[in-house]
Amino acid sequence: MADNESKTTVVLVHGAFADASGWYGVIRELQSAGIPVLAPPNPERGLAFDAASVGAFVAAIDGPVLLVGHSYGGAIITQASATLNNVVGLVYLAAFGLDEGESVGAVQAPFAVPLLAANARPSTYDAVGAAGGPELYIDLATFRETFCSDLPADLSSVMAVSQRPVAAATLNENCTAAGWKTLPSWYMVAAGDNAINPDVQQFMAQRMGATTQTIQASHCAFISRPVETAAFIRSALK
Repeated sequence: MADNESKTTVVLVHGAFADASGWYGVIRELQSAGIPVLAPPNPERGLAFDAASVGAFVAAIDGPVLLVGHSYGGAIITQASATLNNVVGLVYLAAFGLDEGESVGAVQAPFAVPLLAANARPSTYDAVGAAGGPELYIDLATFRETFCSDLPADLSSVMAVSQRPVAAATLNENCTAAGWKTLPSWYMVAAGDNAINPDVQQFMAQRMGATTQTIQASHCAFISRPVETAAFIRSALK
């Protein structure tokens, strides 16, 4: 193990419709290699709020940090990292690498609509703690196909009924800072992704000049392919 691997803390930031438990396999791989790793909760209330929450967590870590984001978690690490002095790099796993003044909805607009757009369902109540509007869930009947088509049915069924909703307000909230403009970045494109169009992923990766790798997996490649995902994260540490 390289010396900087043992000195850098990997912080894993989950995305929408999920929680930090999904990092189990990746955490196991990193810990077995002696790499310090943390996986804080993502509030999923709004980009500014979520970035501030994760940013405060990261700022309290002593030593260098490699920030890793999945899906909407990518938008969070993008904005939070711009004001964090201890972040040394950004890793995106099928994640949103937004530009300043850009939202999750806007970056996807020029591309073919993913399956998630058809299968997201608003709650009948307002999202508590968000700027306004409902929560969003993925329809239970189409959860596996939309979110994690390469996971076993018994696992995906548990994930479906325990999914953590995201406030709909996050879709149109603009990013105010982009850490990838000054930090080295890595991007793993999920070729079988039905939640974020792989073409959108390629566009964002190229725009940020990221070291890019494509994996033949679903949106949840970090769950279905934890060994390869951990190896990709470790490549950023080197």
